[in-house]
Amino acid sequence: MGNASIAGVAQPAADLAALLEAVARRSDRAAFEKLFQHFAPRVRAYMRRLGCSAEQAEELAQETMVSLWRYAARYDPAKASPSTWIFTIARNLRIDSFRHESRPQIDPDDPALVPAPAPTPDTALHERLDGARIRAAMAGLPPEQREVVRLSFFEHDSHAAMAARLGVPLGTIKSRLRLAFQRMRVVLADLEGARP
Repeated sequence: MGNASIAGVAQPAADLAALLEAVARRSDRAAFEKLFQHFAPRVRAYMRRLGCSAEQAEELAQETMVSLWRYAARYDPAKASPSTWIFTIARNLRIDSFRHESRPQIDPDDPALVPAPAPTPDTALHERLDGARIRAAMAGLPPEQREVVRLSFFEHDSHAAMAARLGVPLGTIKSRLRLAFQRMRVVLADLEGARP
């Protein structure tokens, strides 16, 4: 847009740059008004061509002009013409608007966002007692069985990884786990009878 029209009079890009400079240096309202009269309708039409509704186009044109007012000092005539700079602002605002529209709305009632209810006092007590029973059953295991249970359930090691880690055959790992489970089952069944 080498030549532009303000109030029906052809204006070279240099005149538009001078108006931008007046806004940047002196917050010149008259210069801003001329820029607004020239660019606001063009930005609005540009937004409509990009598929915006009339309301969106108006809103984005207004935001573009507000950005022009705020950031006029950032304009560098060596890098772009006034029109290129202003339409770049408009395009970036449209992209931001599109991204915002594309984000899904969060439903506060989504079950995934609702925290689990706090356990009732009796449930919390039973969970603590169950934990204590399991720790007691683990403590009653021979050290080599306790180690394979710990590696399997707390460190999530595979049987092969445990065999390599402990330097024993895979069959030994499986045997130790089987014996540990049998022993724990007996201990936990005895403790279950004593549960309140």
